[in-house]
Amino acid sequence: MPPKKPSRTAAKPVRPSALQAESLQQTRREHASETAEDYVEAIADLTASLGEARVVDLARRLGVTHVTVNRTLARLQQAGFVTARPYRGIFLTAEGRQLAAACQQRHTTVIAFLRSLGISEHAAEIDAEGIEHHVSPETLAAFERHLRREAR
Repeated sequence: MPPKKPSRTAAKPVRPSALQAESLQQTRREHASETAEDYVEAIADLTASLGEARVVDLARRLGVTHVTVNRTLARLQQAGFVTARPYRGIFLTAEGRQLAAACQQRHTTVIAFLRSLGISEHAAEIDAEGIEHHVSPETLAAFERHLRREAR
């Protein structure tokens, strides 16, 4: 009996290797900035609601340990996004506030876009946490155009 030929419809489309490499490089860059974005966004939220952000608040908000928060804060200080002193609050620098505002805007846009597609609020919130870090400026602009059309 001759061997079966693979079904053409079942075959996965082959992406050009340059496109795949570019896509994977982009994803790695975005993963590197994802933690910083999550932290500055959380610090901005906590500061707005509580007047300051503390290590214990960040650990609780982000679901990580105090040790993880302290290590990440040290990196964020080196990057110029936050100022922090032992046993004091954590505050965003001007650069940190700018990054937090951009992250919050992107987050809001992604949630609104998902909601416009009929996604539940709960699912949109959860999905936005991943999508917001990986959406390109071009795609984000398309989301915003879609939302403006929907508002008319």
